[in-house]
Formats: sequence, C-alpha cells, structure tokens
Amino acid sequence: MDVMGDKATLFETGRFVQPPEPDEAGEVAEEAVEEVRRRLAAEAGDVEAMSVLGAMLLRRGDLDGAEPQLRAATAAGDRAAANNLGVLLHQRGYADEAAGWWRIAAVAGSAAAAHALGRHHRERGDEPAAEYWLRQSAEQGHALGAYALADLLEHRGDAGAEEWMRTAAEHGHREAAYRLARALDRRAALEGESGGDNGVELPVEAEQFYRQAAARGHRRAALHLGAILERRGELKEAGRWYLTSAKDGEARAACALGFLLRDAGDTESAAVWWLRAAQDGDGNAANALGALHAERGETQTAERWYRAAMDAGDDNGAYNLGLLCAEQGRTAQAEQWYRRAAYAGHREAANALAILLLQGGDTTGAEPWFSKAAEAGSVDAAFNLGILHAGRSTDEDAAAALRWYERAAAAGHTEAALQVGIARLRDGEEQAAERHLRCAAGGGSAEAAYRLATVLDARRPPEPAHELGEPAHERTECEEWYERAATQGHRRAQVRVGMLAAARGDVVEAARWYREAAEAGSRNGAFNLGLLLAREGSEPEAAVWWTRAADAGHGRAALRLALVYARRGELAEGQRWADRAVTLGPAEVSQRAARLRDALRQELSA
Repeated sequence: MDVMGDKATLFETGRFVQPPEPDEAGEVAEEAVEEVRRRLAAEAGDVEAMSVLGAMLLRRGDLDGAEPQLRAATAAGDRAAANNLGVLLHQRGYADEAAGWWRIAAVAGSAAAAHALGRHHRERGDEPAAEYWLRQSAEQGHALGAYALADLLEHRGDAGAEEWMRTAAEHGHREAAYRLARALDRRAALEGESGGDNGVELPVEAEQFYRQAAARGHRRAALHLGAILERRGELKEAGRWYLTSAKDGEARAACALGFLLRDAGDTESAAVWWLRAAQDGDGNAANALGALHAERGETQTAERWYRAAMDAGDDNGAYNLGLLCAEQGRTAQAEQWYRRAAYAGHREAANALAILLLQGGDTTGAEPWFSKAAEAGSVDAAFNLGILHAGRSTDEDAAAALRWYERAAAAGHTEAALQVGIARLRDGEEQAAERHLRCAAGGGSAEAAYRLATVLDARRPPEPAHELGEPAHERTECEEWYERAATQGHRRAQVRVGMLAAARGDVVEAARWYREAAEAGSRNGAFNLGLLLAREGSEPEAAVWWTRAADAGHGRAALRLALVYARRGELAEGQRWADRAVTLGPAEVSQRAARLRDALRQELSA
C-alpha cells in the first residue's frame, strides 16, 4: 500500500490537522531545535539545560516529561527548577509537597517561589505566613507578589495596601492598576463630598492608572476610562475605549457605547450594541431598547424588553412598564407596575404612583407615596407634597407646604423656588423672596421673572427729568426681567413692557407689546392698546379693543365706550356701556359712569 498516497488523500479530505502558517512553522521548528539542543545538554549533565528543558515541557503540559528534568535540576541546586517543580506538583494536586519545593526555592532567593508559597499559605488561612512570604516576593520587585500582598493587606484594612498596589501597578500588573485607580476614584468622590482639596488631582492620577490597565486589556478599566472621557466631553476617544471593552465582553460598555451612538444620531448602531448588552443581562440596555421600540410605536416589543430589564434586576423596567401602560390608558396595570417599582425603592415610581392615586381622588393613599419618594430624594415628589399641603386650609399645612417647597427649591426645582419666593414676599421678607425669584426666573419661569421685576421696580428711584441733548434711556435690570417674562408670553409683563415703552415715547414698541398681550386675552393690554390708538387718531379701531376689554370685565374700557357712543350721538348704546361700567367698577369709574348714565337718560327722555 502506498502510505504517502493515503496520507495525501486523507489530508485533502480534512481529516488531518492543517499545517501551521509559515511564521508559526518557523517558530515551531526553532523551538523543536532548541528542545533537542537542551535535551542533549541535559543528558550530558548540564543543570541549566535540565531546568530550561523541564520548564519548556511544563509549559507545553507534558508533566511526565518535565518532572524528571526538574527533579534532577532541583537536586543540583537550581532554584528556578525547584519553583517549577512546585508548580508541577501543585498542578498534579500535591499542594503540600509543592509548598516544600517552593520554600526551598524561596529561601534560595526566588521571588516567584516566595509569591507561590505566600499564595499557598493564604489559601490555607495562615495569613501571618502568607504575609511573610508575599512580602519577601514583593520586596524583590515581583509584580505578582506585590499585588498579592496588597490584596491581603487590603482585606485586613491595612493602610500599607495602597503602597504595594501602586508598586504592582508600576511594575505592569493590570489588575493592580485597575484597583488602584478605583481606590483613588472613590477617595476623590468622598473628599469631593466633604469639601477636600484634592478632588481635582486624584482623578487625574486615577485616569492614568485606568489608562495603563485598559492598555493592557483590562475591560473594566477601559469602561471606566471611557466614562471619564465621556464626562469630559472627549466622546471620540470615549467611544474607542467603550468599543474595546464591549468587544471583550463588558456589557456595561456595550450599553454606554449604545448611548453614545444614539446621541450622535446613529440609532440603528446603538440598538445593535444595546441588544448585545441586553442579551448579556444588562438591564439598562434592555430599558433603552424598550424605550426605542416605544418611540416607534412598537409597544409589544417595548414591553418585552422592559420585562427583560426587570428580570435582570433593574427596577426601571417596572417603572417604564407603568409609564407605557399609563400612556395607553391602562390605569390598573400602570398602578400595578408603579407599585412594584416603588416597593423596590424606585423613587420616581413612588411619585408616579402617588400622582395616579391623586388623579383617582385617593388623596389619603397618595400622600404616603409622595412622602416616600421625597424622602428618597425625588425633587418632583417634594414639590407635589408642597402642592398637596398648600391645598389645605390650616396654618400647619401652610408651614408644611413651605418646607417641602424649600426642599425642592434647594434641589433646583424652578416652580418650587417661585412658590417660596411668593410666600416670602407675602411675609414681607423681600431679600429672601428676591433670592428665590432669581433662581426661578433663571430656571425659565416667566411668572418668577415678572414678580422679580415688580420687586426691583418698586425699589427703583424715580427717574430725574431729562434735559435736551441727554443720552437716551438705558434699560434697568427690572426692565430686562419684564422683557424676559414678556418674551416668554407673560401677559402682565407684556403690558408692563408696553407701558415702559410708551413712557419712553416709543409708540410702535408699546403698541406691539399691548397687541401681543391683548391677543393672548389680556383685558389691560386691550384697554391700553385702545388708548394708544385713540391718541394716534384711530378711535374706531380703539373702540374695537375697548369692546374686547369691556367684554372681559374692564370697567374703564366700558366707560370709554360709553363716552365714544355718547359723542357719536348713539345715546342708547352709550347708556348701555355706562350701565356696564357702573357694574364693573372700580369705585371711581362707577361714579363717573353713573353720572354719565344719568345724563344720557335725561337726554333720551327729553
């Protein structure tokens, strides 16, 4: 039989292992030559060759071939061989015998053996012996020994742990670099909370160690490095590290990468990474997928992903299910999911549940959930509690409402700051009121901007009479706040800005603001626009706006209409509007309107 022919045939069918690539083949051949050379030297009694050959065979997994070589080299006093013999015996399950050889090698000065012996003693629970040998290894510059010593000391709460963790990191140990970075990160956070000075420097050092660990393939370090860069706004580099970490199987990095891609407008790629993360059990990614499908109107798919988030232990899944059901009008199911999330400690779910109960008329049931959410830090719940107490009539409730408003305002809630400002104004505490109104106005509240303007306006000194050639009027701060409120659609502010413009002689600007307020339903705006038009000689158009103002309950506008119709000779219509002005008031207008009405009545009866 032609054996070579058979082998060639079998190779073609794929039943033989493919030959290595050219480079690999070269390495394999070189290693084979080196092994032959070492074996010949070992047979000739070369101790170093025995040790190296034993190590080569041990790396390859040939324990039976390695053991005699290592034993022979160890007997001849080779400490590396003694260490490797310990490794071999440990792999065979002879831990105590392995420890004996490690001891011999460690005493002879092997840092690797001292590390292995320290690990052996720690596994046995003998921490003093473990610390002794690990310290021996670490002091000789062995990175694994330094890391193991740091881990032991950290477990005991020893302050020296960080020094050895740093040593291991500086010697290239990636896990040590990661753990050191985490420790520095946590310390910076704590010092930041307590007002420490090093809150800026420590994160920089932490970043360096995250970067070192990430560059050596540590996926969690790559995740944290990505988060640091993202917070700093370096999104491109953050994305690269998230991608590195995600490819290594870090689900949180895949999820974070998804959010980066979504924010960049690439929703499809974001969904791919969220899917990968969600399939690996990341609840945040499952929620993101749920929200994505909900936006597309795919409610069943959204619900499935929200349930997957719940199964992954993410309470947001239940909360989002509640939101989904509430949007669909499935109130009973919404309440069920809100309750589930709220009982698990989800503060926004507790707030949403309270709102749902309040909408159903269950004030008694809503209040405890608002309280629970507020105590857990929900700003909206604190504000809602303020509204709840403010709706009651007792002094105790008024005080409670103010406390909750102040709590929400302190956390940056705009409407709460407005309510505190109003309360302080009512109590005559103008400085405190101004502070809160400024916060609310800065947060975008038109009402706060208007009220702040009135406070500043009231304390503004009267403007001196201007002489010819003096510079034009400069806007004061109160005018700026009036204008901001007016721009946001605040009707009273629009009227006030119009009045200020009219006082400056800017009729066009005044008319624009009066018209804007009037068209939004302001009776004062309509009345003032009428006055402006009448002065400009457009009485018919003025009458149109006065009619609108009078119909909305403006007594002065009704009186103006009565005078207009009286001058036209339409006495009956004049009397009708005079009657209306008497009813609407105020007192001065009622008196004048009554005199006009009586005069018109006499004229009509004459």
